[in-house]
Amino acid sequence: MRVERATPDTGRRHAGSPQAQRNAMRSSHMDTLDQNKQNRRKFLQQVALGTAALGTFPRLLAQPSPSPSSRKLGVTLCGLGSYSTGQLGPALRQTEHCELSGVVTGDPEKGRRWAREYGFPESSVYGYDTIEEMADNDDIDILYSVTPPALHKRDTLLGFKAGKHVISEKPMAMDVAECDEMLAAARHAGKQLAIGYRAHFHPYYELLKDAAADSRFGNFTDISGGFGFNYRPGGTWRMKRDMGGGPLMDLGVYVLYVSAMAKNEQAPIAVTAKIPTAKFPNTFDEVEETMYFTIEYADGSTCDGETSWVQPSNHFRAEGDKGWFETGPAYSYGGLNGKTSIQGALPSYAGFNQQAKQMDSIALDFKENQETIVPGELGRREIQIIQAIREAARTGKRILL
Repeated sequence: MRVERATPDTGRRHAGSPQAQRNAMRSSHMDTLDQNKQNRRKFLQQVALGTAALGTFPRLLAQPSPSPSSRKLGVTLCGLGSYSTGQLGPALRQTEHCELSGVVTGDPEKGRRWAREYGFPESSVYGYDTIEEMADNDDIDILYSVTPPALHKRDTLLGFKAGKHVISEKPMAMDVAECDEMLAAARHAGKQLAIGYRAHFHPYYELLKDAAADSRFGNFTDISGGFGFNYRPGGTWRMKRDMGGGPLMDLGVYVLYVSAMAKNEQAPIAVTAKIPTAKFPNTFDEVEETMYFTIEYADGSTCDGETSWVQPSNHFRAEGDKGWFETGPAYSYGGLNGKTSIQGALPSYAGFNQQAKQMDSIALDFKENQETIVPGELGRREIQIIQAIREAARTGKRILL
């Protein structure tokens, strides 16, 4: 990344040749993303005319896609914290194309309890030091890393060494160098690396991606989003910078990847950022308490974002010259609300399970040997932006990507 000294107007600055500044990430995987968007467009155009048409969307979306094999892919959850326990494990009871077939944990007794509860053999309980042994387990096809970000690279490399596909929970890794190692390992193993970007699979954001592709709202030029809550600090990794902690990594990443959907996955060219004076400096001594940032795109569009552990927020809005799209709550596990200037209020999709849809869609892509819509390259993009935001906040300068 390159550094450009900031000017007094830190919110709306654009520099550099658009062609020279485009991120090299937009490579072969974008062809697959474009094809997926075209497929979505064929039926989402049916629902763009009004709320009444949208009423059929949940039923259509819930129908499983045809599969070349009736066998469910086996998923092993690596890390049995609150997200695996409260969300991923239960979601795997609802999936059509994959099922829980093992766990990786530092607590063998906990692993045995999971085996009894979910009905897989205790021989499929692994420790972090025995992940490679799942190479001999044909019931396991996917390792899902649900550990702190600092451990995602470790889990991913071991998963590929065992010959499995890998899903890495967001954020992908600690820095771009780790992301590159993970992507290289995927290529070497001949396996896929997907990122746990669950919002990509929610009907609202399917609609957003399609709208960005066909410009029904025009070009989204004014984007904003925020995700934060009052965090009660404890001895968790979220308070440790060297484990991948801080609200930017944990929550701000949602704003980054949802805003990218509104820009049809085009790469940004620059960022500026600011960390305001901390309310509790002795509590958040290793990680930022609050972060404000602006992402700039080559076409002059911007995304103003915020993330915090002391200022609650949960919203997203994208405005174009023909209309707007808005969600709020925008990033929660459930209870999302949305509306647009065309449809008005969108259906609530009560009971829609983002995690189940995410894992089913990824597993189906793996089964059909086609690239997932949430490949590792997208995770790398967000880590690059996060690094740039932190550098911009530290230096007070505009960072070119």
